[in-house]
Amino acid sequence: MSVMTEAVIERPAAIDEVEEMKSQLGDQRVLLHNISWETYERLLADMENQSYIRMTYDQGELEIMAPSFNHEFFNRSISDLGRVIALEMDVAVLNAGSTTYRRKKLKRGAEPDTCFYVKNEALMHGKTKVDLSRDPPPDIVFEVDVFSGSLDKFSIYAKFGVPELWHYDVRQVQIFKLEGKNYIECEHSLSFPWLTGAMLSDFLDQCRSVGQDAAIRSFRDWLRKERPRLQA
Repeated sequence: MSVMTEAVIERPAAIDEVEEMKSQLGDQRVLLHNISWETYERLLADMENQSYIRMTYDQGELEIMAPSFNHEFFNRSISDLGRVIALEMDVAVLNAGSTTYRRKKLKRGAEPDTCFYVKNEALMHGKTKVDLSRDPPPDIVFEVDVFSGSLDKFSIYAKFGVPELWHYDVRQVQIFKLEGKNYIECEHSLSFPWLTGAMLSDFLDQCRSVGQDAAIRSFRDWLRKERPRLQA
């Protein structure tokens, strides 16, 4: 993995790094040091329509990641699950995908694998872009860690005030809630109090063993059966 400094990085070179990542197996990451906020924003603009990458910026450190098939399999599975919960539980949920969230004042930026607005869903109606200086952060951020990244995204989301994180390391899903400046693990989701990390883990295990469609149908059928109890 190459390491560059701002003195030598050019936008085409950074994009070429990402193209090379795509041809390799697994999540591929490159960490760039001493990157200014202005360079970060230029790279975001250059790669605005390149949905195959994620960029994380933390006070001069920039990590660029190209997700693998394995990574996106789990990511899309959780995205589908959010839709099923919204429809079957009659809850308004806005799936904001991998929207770029950034605050110049904090010199931090991140792109979740998937994120949802639930409590604040109505506040996002009609929005064409998100400005964290006046708009709320997502209520839930989901992150897949096939391989651990170099930057601490938890601290970035804490600075943004994201109340809930779902973290999957390809073994289990852990749910974290923000208390003060830090995240602590909890059993139940804040947005969906009946939902646990163990349930999310079981769902993703089913996606691997029987396929996404079968797992989604099974979860949907369970919600339909249990809805009166869950909403009591």
